[in-house]
Amino acid sequence: MAHDHQNHEHGHQQHHHDQAFWDERYGSATSVWSGNPNPQLVREVAGLPAGSALEVGAGEGADAVWLARQGWRVVGLDVSPVALAKAAAHAAAVSAEVADRIEWRQADLVEWEPGDERFDLVTAHFMHLPADLRRQVFPRLARAVAPGGRLLVVGHHPEDHETVRREFDEHYFYTGDDLLAELDLDGWTVETDEAPTREMLDAEGRPATIRDTVLRVRRP
Repeated sequence: MAHDHQNHEHGHQQHHHDQAFWDERYGSATSVWSGNPNPQLVREVAGLPAGSALEVGAGEGADAVWLARQGWRVVGLDVSPVALAKAAAHAAAVSAEVADRIEWRQADLVEWEPGDERFDLVTAHFMHLPADLRRQVFPRLARAVAPGGRLLVVGHHPEDHETVRREFDEHYFYTGDDLLAELDLDGWTVETDEAPTREMLDAEGRPATIRDTVLRVRRP
């Protein structure tokens, strides 16, 4: 999962889409991420009315817990049961009320289908798949959005290829326009299509300015 030293972010490294990789990753450390919600999630969702949410790539649960604390009913989806066990413990440590608002679900996103489930919010942060897989997975996320609901995708902007994740090929990165071209969003409203900057530490622990791709769209 693409990440920096300061932030809780989700994604996939090349060839590392499988459960065994992430189980080992999450089992090798007390915590992999910071425990804080992604800042773009907070910025984009704080003012929305709470409803049902799907948090994709839930990891250790920081984003799902934040959503639940805002009153959302959350499904936290991740390929790794090791991660989900940590996420459930995190939620329980916050409060029983928060834990009761979250359903943790293990699934491989590459194969997962939303079926008839419809969520008021579907959110995916730093889910960096190869372009061919991204074009399969992200439209499924859009199909999981209820009428009037929103899809929020946040990722590393292509400008950050050399700064943030040099082990990724360039086609792992995307802009909001790239996503709009790949998704079937006829009639949807684009509410946010931005590339804000923020400060972080790079892989060597040095301060760096990075740019996020932030796309929020609303289904008619």
